[in-house]
Amino acid sequence: MAQNLQNAGQLRPIDLARGHGLSTQAIRNYEEAGILPAAARTPAGYRVYAPLHARALGAFLALVPGHGHPTATSIMRAVNEGAVDEAFRLIDESHAQLLDDRRTLQAVESALRGLTPTAPNEAMAATAATTASEPSGSGGTFIGPLAQDLGIRPATLRKWERAGLVRPRRDPVTGYRVYDEADVRDARLAHQLRRGGYVLEQIAPLITQVRAAGGLEPLEAALWDWRARLSARARAMLTGAAELEAYLRERG
Repeated sequence: MAQNLQNAGQLRPIDLARGHGLSTQAIRNYEEAGILPAAARTPAGYRVYAPLHARALGAFLALVPGHGHPTATSIMRAVNEGAVDEAFRLIDESHAQLLDDRRTLQAVESALRGLTPTAPNEAMAATAATTASEPSGSGGTFIGPLAQDLGIRPATLRKWERAGLVRPRRDPVTGYRVYDEADVRDARLAHQLRRGGYVLEQIAPLITQVRAAGGLEPLEAALWDWRARLSARARAMLTGAAELEAYLRERG
């Protein structure tokens, strides 16, 4: 019976499933979700698929790596419901998000290029030379010298502190804010990103990534991985677009 169905251009759920390493239940779930057009039924109630369904399945699976499962599902559902413009809008949104992600990466990379590994030490040495009083204990600089070094107002550093971008300690003798090497690094990175047009809400997660990576140098590996993932996603979008176009042509 299976061979007869295929000779007639008809496919069973198992035929679709085997071609993509899926289960027959997955095929049924995809149909129920609107990813595949509704299947025809035999007099006995069994599902019967056509080559068009195979093309739809191929388009969906190609869309997932670039757009994610939920968006790919919405795209296919829109196409199968005849709302092609809605499908195109969803695709445009994914491309816009990818562009935003790429711009964020470029902003971080640009900011990091302005920060050499010795920048925090140099900044602290320079700022320490501009003040007569130094923090008690070892290392660190006060808010005034750091603000002067960055070319900003002390009030700006206090605002960044409230946003979590810098976390200075307090000098036990004077009670003044003391910025250590990590704080100077974070302040310089925040300054670079602010000059690039980023708001504090966008900068905070990036500073958190620097801290989690243990500094700027370990972050370089993360940036390489980030860039590779963006490129892979962009290429996957091209593949998905080609498969979707083929499905649209076959739908006529």
